[in-house]
Amino acid sequence: MTERVCFVLQVRADRLEEYRERHRDVWPAMRKALSESGWRNYSLFLRPDGMLVGYLECEDFAAAKAAMDATEVNARWQAEMAEFFVGLDGGNADAGMQAIPEVFHLP
Repeated sequence: MTERVCFVLQVRADRLEEYRERHRDVWPAMRKALSESGWRNYSLFLRPDGMLVGYLECEDFAAAKAAMDATEVNARWQAEMAEFFVGLDGGNADAGMQAIPEVFHLP
């Protein structure tokens, strides 16, 4: 069964354009690692106030996150992106993402 996952994070207001720019050209190795780790139909949406909404589909979110945590490319990406987020104290955004419970779905 496919698990649909939604999460929110907060991007620093003074770094919004740079955050957008970094995601215009996500490293091919990072894209490959996400796909190989089971992340499918993955999207990020960024509001003007910095609220970042993420959505992905996978078979098992905990397993998909663990598979990404095990990759070297993700460690490099997370280190470069950590300074963009509010409330993570420079930590890993993947560790800070908490799935929001789904209450309705219309297939």
